[in-house]
Amino acid sequence: MKRLLLGTILLISLIALPISTMAGVDVHVSIPLPPPIPFPAPPEVVVIPETYVYAVPDVREEIFFYNGWWWRPWRGHWYRSRHYNSGWVYYQSVPSFYRGIPPGWRNYYRDHRWKGHPWDYHRIPHGQLERNWSSWEKSRHWEKQQTWGVHGLKPRAQSQPPTRPVKSQSQEAVKPEPSRGHPREVQAQHSQIQSKHQEAQQHSRQGKPQKGEADKQDKK
Repeated sequence: MKRLLLGTILLISLIALPISTMAGVDVHVSIPLPPPIPFPAPPEVVVIPETYVYAVPDVREEIFFYNGWWWRPWRGHWYRSRHYNSGWVYYQSVPSFYRGIPPGWRNYYRDHRWKGHPWDYHRIPHGQLERNWSSWEKSRHWEKQQTWGVHGLKPRAQSQPPTRPVKSQSQEAVKPEPSRGHPREVQAQHSQIQSKHQEAQQHSRQGKPQKGEADKQDKK
């Protein structure tokens, strides 16, 4: 009986030991990093119309520049780096800017046409991109440069700060002003006063006898 009990305890301990050991292990799945892309010189880029995303057209791999980072997909994952040729790190999701990139952008680039419009793109040197990408985005540079070089492309409406509503004359409160007669009315009133004054003078002259007549009356 004791041997059976000891055997059972030993069997239970042997089973529980691997479980406790596995529970203390941190399972970490490593994601491989993409291989570096050889560049004979810093790459030139083109800006994708209607965005501020820059693409490298001279390599087979998809490499983009956006918001200060270089981006590239590889084997179903996304990676980014501060440098175009090294330092790639895993990014957990598809970057938001990629939704605005047409799958056939390379065909548009090759044909010099963007969605049916002539596209006179401008190849941007690497140094110029690094120095100006932030100021270009803040000043909406590419909208002002003939809408990314695409002829006939209407720029998207930009959000503007709300403006204060302008009140109509009927809505504005009219302050009371002291009543003032119209110049014509004032002139008419003044003329009436003068005519009345003249009439009064005439009546007073008619009622008062002249000096010669008064002397005659006194003599009588």
